[in-house]
Amino acid sequence: MKIALVTDAWHPQVNGVVRTLETVIGILRNWGHEILVISPDQYRSFAAPSYPEIRLAITRARSVGRRIAEFDADAVHLATEGPLCLSARRWCCRNNRIFTTAYHTQFPEYLAKRTHLSPRIFWRYIRWFHSAAQAIMVSTNSVRQQLIGEQLPQVHHWSRGVDLDNFSPKATAPKMFENLLRPIQLYVGRVAVEKNIETFLKTDQPGSKVVVGDGPALHDLSSTYPEAHFLGRKSGRELAGCYAGADVFVFPSKTDTFGLVLIEALACGTPVAAFPVTGPIDILTPKSGAMDDDLNRAIAAAQHLHPEDCVKRAARFNWGESARQFLDGLVPMEPDPTVHLSRRFIAKAIFARV
Repeated sequence: MKIALVTDAWHPQVNGVVRTLETVIGILRNWGHEILVISPDQYRSFAAPSYPEIRLAITRARSVGRRIAEFDADAVHLATEGPLCLSARRWCCRNNRIFTTAYHTQFPEYLAKRTHLSPRIFWRYIRWFHSAAQAIMVSTNSVRQQLIGEQLPQVHHWSRGVDLDNFSPKATAPKMFENLLRPIQLYVGRVAVEKNIETFLKTDQPGSKVVVGDGPALHDLSSTYPEAHFLGRKSGRELAGCYAGADVFVFPSKTDTFGLVLIEALACGTPVAAFPVTGPIDILTPKSGAMDDDLNRAIAAAQHLHPEDCVKRAARFNWGESARQFLDGLVPMEPDPTVHLSRRFIAKAIFARV
């Protein structure tokens, strides 16, 4: 299958959306599928206000559509709700082309954090953007129910995976962890206001707080909380070592739809402390994580959970299955429903043998 994938989230960004797309694209290419990635680095762009890592592409629907047409794509997927995918959406709608979308981030809550406006204002755009999609891919049941409640019923389940070869309890912890006061409480992810990291840094549990990641709030938070340890961006075995060396993984975000870092921490045998919100409530079990409206209580409770149960929970998330779910959610570009059904039937038969 030839898949045109349009995304506003791409390198040099380091986040769950980019990592998900990159991993699934790699698997699909190994399976023999052709993927055209249309991303901001291929166009003139400007930095998003207050978030220079994010580049916003400057282009027209005709320019994006020409690339999709020349590629002769069997399916078109719009991964984000930014300007590049907006151009692709316009072209698809003007040319009566079927497409799918994905809801990766709690976009209304994300913007509400940055603008201090009500998230209901931004939900109008979300409903409009996704309403024309043949299917909206979502990672959890709680997001499915949320979108259905927002009059977007055409949802399709697309879960996530974890690299169990890299993320393991056997990963070597950083040498500096030997000198830290236990329990070590770890955060991994973007260091940005929407991640609610300051709530974690304000908790009064004994031990040490470690933050791994980069982002626009790094300077302010590291200056305000000098007692915390900010290690910057980590990846690969070095990142796995941070997870494995920690006693508790703290996930303070209330704006994520899934949270890849949750299952990475679990794969390393580290229990999770989180708020009972979308993402944690879909991933964590009583044996692998503690959820509470009071993050202090969640951190204290998570310390008593067993690493073996965390690893068992993480093993349920597989990137191969994630890629298959993504393929199953795609639809061909032709608006003819008979072509749609026949191609889906043929595609499923082929993918079942992969």
